[in-house]
Amino acid sequence: MTEHIKIANDGGILSLTMARPDKKNALTNAMYGALADAIEAAETDPAVRVVLIRGEGDMFTAGNDVGEFAAIAAGNVQGERHVSRFLQSLARSSRPLVAAVQGRAVGIGTTMLLHCDLVVLADNALLSTPFVSLALVPEAASSLLMPLRIGYARAYEMFALGEAVDAGSALAWGLANRVVPLDKLDSEARALAARLAKQPAGAVSTTKRLMRNPEVLMAQILAESEQFAARLKTVEAREAFTAFAERRPPDFLKLAKQPA
Repeated sequence: MTEHIKIANDGGILSLTMARPDKKNALTNAMYGALADAIEAAETDPAVRVVLIRGEGDMFTAGNDVGEFAAIAAGNVQGERHVSRFLQSLARSSRPLVAAVQGRAVGIGTTMLLHCDLVVLADNALLSTPFVSLALVPEAASSLLMPLRIGYARAYEMFALGEAVDAGSALAWGLANRVVPLDKLDSEARALAARLAKQPAGAVSTTKRLMRNPEVLMAQILAESEQFAARLKTVEAREAFTAFAERRPPDFLKLAKQPA
């Protein structure tokens, strides 16, 4: 458990709130662990019928804590990394997952939405997946799910160029179910979650399992994770994180004669 993840269960809706607004809800290892624990525990808790994921403050999440990423790239991090457990919990969840997204959703902030069954965006939402810009690769089975959802051309542009997609485009492309004014976001997401909670749980979970094969997702997550870990150790990644820390654009062209 961590102070940066708020957990509440009301009316069969398990609310998981990323609560680190001063750091734009950037996800730390401890936060991933708390989220994974909660989603895993929901699988055996009959009081939980729906999981609602949201972020506190003006942003859903800035994605992974870049400071932790830099430390990993430098070989300075030991112990279990909980992000894999979090991704696996999303892929395996039999409970419907609902997301309420405001402001920016960066990296895993966007790819986790591909595992959510209903996604509500505030009209100021911006979704981005700048993995390649950080010399990394997509994760959360998004290299499979994103092209399936929005087509190869759009997915490749999102990954390779890292440009943000606004709420209207995200809705048109099929990345979201609703776009609402910011002040209506929580009420709309909770209303949808409440409607799901009243549905027959067995039929809901079986329908989800028929539509989403967790074994296929897990295999893709594993393949991506291996490449992600390898990319973190490259000179490209060191340049990307050094540039971020130094507040300058990375220069990958100077690395052309070095191993990628």
